[in-house]
Amino acid sequence: MGEPQGTETDEELEQLLGFLRDARGFDFTGYKRSSLGRRIRKRMSDVDISTYRDYRDRLETNADEFGALFNTILINVTSIFRDPDAWTFLQREVVPDLLSGLGPDEEIRVWSAGCSSGEEAYSLAIMFAEALGIEECLSRVKIYGTDVDEEALREARSALYTAKALEALPAELREKYFEQNGAQFGFRPDLRRRVIFGRHDVTRDAPISRLDLLVCRNTLMYFNVEAQAQIIDRFHFALRERGFLFLGKAEMLLNDAERFEVMSMRQRVFRRRIGDAGLPYQPAPLKIRSVGGMEQRSVARHRQLRDLMLDALPLPAVAIDIDGTVVLINGHARTQFGLTTNDCGRLFQDLEISYRPVELRSLIEQATHERRTLRVNRVERHVAEAVQFYDIVIQPLSGADGLPAATIITFTDVTVATQLKAEVKRVREDLETAYEELQSTNEELETTNEELQSSIEELETTNEELQSTNEELETTNEELQSGNEELETMNEEMRIRSEELDEVRAFLEGVMSSVAAGVVVLDGDMRVKSWNRGAVELWGLRADEVLNETYFGLDFGLPVEELRPLVQKCLDSGRRTAQIGVSAVSRIGRPIVCNVICSPFDGHNGGVVLLMEEASDDAG
Repeated sequence: MGEPQGTETDEELEQLLGFLRDARGFDFTGYKRSSLGRRIRKRMSDVDISTYRDYRDRLETNADEFGALFNTILINVTSIFRDPDAWTFLQREVVPDLLSGLGPDEEIRVWSAGCSSGEEAYSLAIMFAEALGIEECLSRVKIYGTDVDEEALREARSALYTAKALEALPAELREKYFEQNGAQFGFRPDLRRRVIFGRHDVTRDAPISRLDLLVCRNTLMYFNVEAQAQIIDRFHFALRERGFLFLGKAEMLLNDAERFEVMSMRQRVFRRRIGDAGLPYQPAPLKIRSVGGMEQRSVARHRQLRDLMLDALPLPAVAIDIDGTVVLINGHARTQFGLTTNDCGRLFQDLEISYRPVELRSLIEQATHERRTLRVNRVERHVAEAVQFYDIVIQPLSGADGLPAATIITFTDVTVATQLKAEVKRVREDLETAYEELQSTNEELETTNEELQSSIEELETTNEELQSTNEELETTNEELQSGNEELETMNEEMRIRSEELDEVRAFLEGVMSSVAAGVVVLDGDMRVKSWNRGAVELWGLRADEVLNETYFGLDFGLPVEELRPLVQKCLDSGRRTAQIGVSAVSRIGRPIVCNVICSPFDGHNGGVVLLMEEASDDAG
């Protein structure tokens, strides 16, 4: 199956991501397209689908496919005390520093973001219990474990792990903090109550606040640069001053030295600075719900006041809902662009302002899709013989559910400012002509400065490329580790099945060997499929000489052609035949009478089983 390629496929991928966001509330638009596309294509390959459009159809018709896709995208690779060197640094350097800055009775708040199946959160509980003692840990430490994967959170809440999952934990710690429960081990219940698990999307949900330690390892590397910056803003808001941030080995804060100081770049441990820049993240405002007549009248009055205030804005403004219908045109917009209140309710694309003085429809789609404000500066508008200049701002608005609800467009008249800038430009050109020598010297200095700046930018670009490559390699490594674990599980199942088959085969061979009489099993084509030891002793032919040979073509002491009617009767009736005696010659050349019984063998496509036994003298 070929991989999706091309611009059209990129658009289809974005449409698929929008569908996942709208249908299930999972916003993957901030993830890196390289790793995200690779994971989605892996799932598409598993279900033999070649295009994103066909895969979306499958998601719409098969509710279970959502869970399988999320499990593929969200690579849950974790373990107890993963990367021991980093945890050793945390235990020896960070925890003592953290505790020294708190009072003896102050609460210690810890957040494990992207905790997957919970091993990291329980590792934190063990670390603090070892540092404080179990009793003090139970009274002071509170650990939050969050993830977007509900299936992983269910596993984390169960607190049950296999012996293999706990291999990295020393035996004394496993006995101290885990209790055996059948074939698994459960985390001790008293400490388990200090660990709280919940669903949380670090790109959209409000962060947990007043944290002393925030652990988010190998999660940021799946997001693009813009999403990483937003997440770091939330983490900065969540941490107390001097709080610690513990990242994964493929992640680092390259350009945030003003807000975080480096504790250990090797172990990716950072600390929020004292008195750093303000709080860049602001929680969402509260929703107010109207429940009665008075509240409804108040809401209507507030809506009327809101419309009046919007209408009185000093800037021309037009608002369009998500369907492209004009819902508001304020007074200045009506005056400036010749619009009327009757234009409210019309499609925006039908109005001249939608494409003149600049094409706004594509900008509205771009702002809504990217969920960011767009600005177009110094747009020319010709009115009669005059020329006006506007700065246009296209701002998407989101509803309480976080989905796009409307777009507001504001126009700022910068005609005077533009003309002043043009005049200033002319004056500047005159001054530049008067001071050519000074300008020449200045240009030489600027050239030198630009060369230095270019060198710095090249170094920064190289550093960012190396960081991006490192993140990709780490992502690939986790994918390979996840696949390796699946292969190990399949290998173990195959080994168990092979052992079971060997036992069954040995049992059947033992049964066949223990039967004193000669037993021959024929398939539907009358070929020999089994020739037991009794048959070997009776006729002198070894099993390897007759297997898969046509029975009626064998030449030994038993006249097999005389048995054809008996075999055919058994096949026709489907029942066991009566015993018949056939004159034969044994393997030592002695004439004997051989009693033969034929039974149907339904388990081998219409074959039969022949039981052959030398008749005793008494029977004769």
